[in-house]
Amino acid sequence: MGLPGLATFIAIAYSILYDFKGSTATHCNVRNILPTVSACISRCPQCYIWRIFIALHAAPRFMFAAAWYNWYMQVQVGKSQALYGLLVKITIGLHVVENLMLVTLTCVSSLENRNIHENSFVLFMACSWLVFLLSIVLSKWGNRTHPEDRKSYMLKKLFAVINIASFSLALYSYFRHNAYCEPYVYSWFAFFEYVTIYSNILFHGTATIDVREYSAGLVLTDLLRKHK
Repeated sequence: MGLPGLATFIAIAYSILYDFKGSTATHCNVRNILPTVSACISRCPQCYIWRIFIALHAAPRFMFAAAWYNWYMQVQVGKSQALYGLLVKITIGLHVVENLMLVTLTCVSSLENRNIHENSFVLFMACSWLVFLLSIVLSKWGNRTHPEDRKSYMLKKLFAVINIASFSLALYSYFRHNAYCEPYVYSWFAFFEYVTIYSNILFHGTATIDVREYSAGLVLTDLLRKHK
């Protein structure tokens, strides 16, 4: 889960240190002190760093989805088990789509194809919020009593609230900038964009608490045959 966060930090830091003027420029030429993530990852070499890190992150996250599914399905909720199982499948499906949209908006920058990039971002955010909501509902429904599970549930709620609040403030800053072209307003948009990204990363990071008893590795098939 740390690769997207590291990629974001490197892209922003490089843009501020070596490409400040270009990455903070806007259509109305007002002063800004922070570059947006979209501006950072649309420029070279930041775009290469971003794409490599997201590519390395994507495959393990698909594997994580399978572990997360198994973790949720360990819970028995009585007569509502069928509905619970359906919501788990929907949640994991949305999680996979969210990851696919992240890969798509990473591979296709806003400079290369704005429509694909923007539509992928919209789907990414929609899936993210639905995953937030359903994960919190499922965690509450499962009523797990282990302290680590309770910790995961509380952190999920915290990061979901931060994500929704920061994205709402980012939207406000974006539209205010486009309407009035005031100095530094686009920098506020960039700041809230950072908070949105990192709160999303931290939310998904709670899955490492959920599946703490799982491990992944390569197994020699001959050993499996011997144990049959």
